[in-house]
Amino acid sequence: MAVLFKNSVFPSKCKKRRCSGISEPFRMYFCCHKKIRQGMKRIIFIGFFFGMTSALAQMPEAGKINTHIRILANDSLQGRGTGTEGERMAASYIESQFKALKLKPLGDNKTWRQQFDFKSGTHGTGEPGKANNIIAFLDNGAANTIIIGAHYDHLGTGIQGSSFEANNGQVHNGADDNASGVAGILELARYFKTNKVKEKNNFLFMAFSGEELGLFGSEYFTEHPTIDLGTVNFMINLDMVGRLDPSKGITVSGSGTSPGWEPLLKGLSTKEVPISTDSSGTGPSDHTKFYLKKIPVLHFFTGSHSDYHKPSDDTDKINAAGEAAVLAVIIKVIESADGEPKLAYLTTKSKSMGGARSFKVTLGIMPSYSSNVAGLKVDGVSEGKPAKKAGILTGDIVVQIGDLVIKDMDSYMDALGKFEKGQTVPVKVKRNEEIVTVNVTF
Repeated sequence: MAVLFKNSVFPSKCKKRRCSGISEPFRMYFCCHKKIRQGMKRIIFIGFFFGMTSALAQMPEAGKINTHIRILANDSLQGRGTGTEGERMAASYIESQFKALKLKPLGDNKTWRQQFDFKSGTHGTGEPGKANNIIAFLDNGAANTIIIGAHYDHLGTGIQGSSFEANNGQVHNGADDNASGVAGILELARYFKTNKVKEKNNFLFMAFSGEELGLFGSEYFTEHPTIDLGTVNFMINLDMVGRLDPSKGITVSGSGTSPGWEPLLKGLSTKEVPISTDSSGTGPSDHTKFYLKKIPVLHFFTGSHSDYHKPSDDTDKINAAGEAAVLAVIIKVIESADGEPKLAYLTTKSKSMGGARSFKVTLGIMPSYSSNVAGLKVDGVSEGKPAKKAGILTGDIVVQIGDLVIKDMDSYMDALGKFEKGQTVPVKVKRNEEIVTVNVTF
């Protein structure tokens, strides 16, 4: 392409600091210089034409995953806060990928976008705004449709949502949460569009907004669907799939929402990608809204980490090859289910939604959403927060706060609603089979 466009008339580099270091293929989205954006659009258009006409189906690739994540988690997008200019830039990029694949827009009025109202701030208590889901359809002429979704919003500069960083104002790029999930749906869309197989289901690929503020986008879609929800076979949600550790594997929630999920997932578990399952159809991500509409769901998750909801969740910590392996598992799940009749729905025990409760205090920990031990396992501790100051460590299991016994996520969330800011209470944690008591000041 460099040779083809050697004589293109537009500046080679923008002088503004925010645009420094942006490589050429991405300038049409991020550079603030109008002529650069226009010139790059000409390049991208012809590149897509030549690239897509010769495209062959390929399994998900680490290189492509890494490229998507680097774009979506670029500093210039300012953390993709719901309804912000940075999030709109991310939406434009996602749209461009769907267009390149010649998918069908299925948002409002035959566009790619479905607009909805939201309120910023934790628990939706802030200023109102508007944001968009990005929706694309692969029509195989089938009676039923598989939905594959991931949220593309994040915390912006840590002010909009529940940042664990003591000092807000820093860009939260959200590489794992959830640029990794969006990269996943883009790669799955590419695979199923170019594999030269006409599956027995249609596919709806959806990038949700407003997830971090309270599942606004997925709730709006399920209340205002652009397809008949009665024709949805099942929904697959990708949220934080970019940090695979083979020693820990992946957690797939929703295995109890249809009879065949559990044996299928157990059969796909390998040494390279071990799979642990959680039967619940609810949890702190977008699949919950589909489960509540009596649709079988699966949520893929490579585990929590100490960078969760912090500015340090950056691209350099992504395991792109590991994500490609996770996507290969998802492809096997879909292909295994594709030849079967429409899946039956089962009701499961609910899991805490976290943000659904209102409370005045926080410990400042990242809870484990996949642990099956009694109590609440700590997957991460935030600097400057009450847990860190009291000496709670990653790996501890919180078993009691004050006089309240902690059995699981639900009892933990209930307990937080009982205390006031500034109050000091004893907290018991299980650490290496020993019970340790620390004093926490909220």
